[in-house]
Amino acid sequence: MRTVSPRDTWVYALRLPHDPRAARVARMTVRSVLHSHGRLEVLDAVELLTSEMVTNTYLHTNGPASLRLTALADGRMRVGVWDSHPRIPAPFGRPPCDQVPLAPAHADGGRGLGLVQEYADCWGGVPLGDSPFDRRAGKLLWFEVKG
Repeated sequence: MRTVSPRDTWVYALRLPHDPRAARVARMTVRSVLHSHGRLEVLDAVELLTSEMVTNTYLHTNGPASLRLTALADGRMRVGVWDSHPRIPAPFGRPPCDQVPLAPAHADGGRGLGLVQEYADCWGGVPLGDSPFDRRAGKLLWFEVKG
């Protein structure tokens, strides 16, 4: 049996260790992949939002993370970030009440997920379980941007 996929679709996956350099590795990967596929129109947004999400996996979990870049047939880019913590943060929960509060002007952090609300066309989160014995435990957060 043969499978057929639309011409301009592709998927890249990357496993990231729990390391402070993971966000940099993710940014470099996104930049390289999008350059190689000529997707420069979404590069800045995808790179920024991916970096913010991978940084959060490092700051808020103790385990590895995975990054998945998917080019969809209609020109959208989907980015998924998996980590081992089961909690779905705002804005990835149920809209419209699940909005990220504005960070205080003097705060050093707290703006990353607000950027997802601002620059992504859509986003979501899926809990995958919370058992430490379940290899699928954790969550998958994703966002899409239109090309």
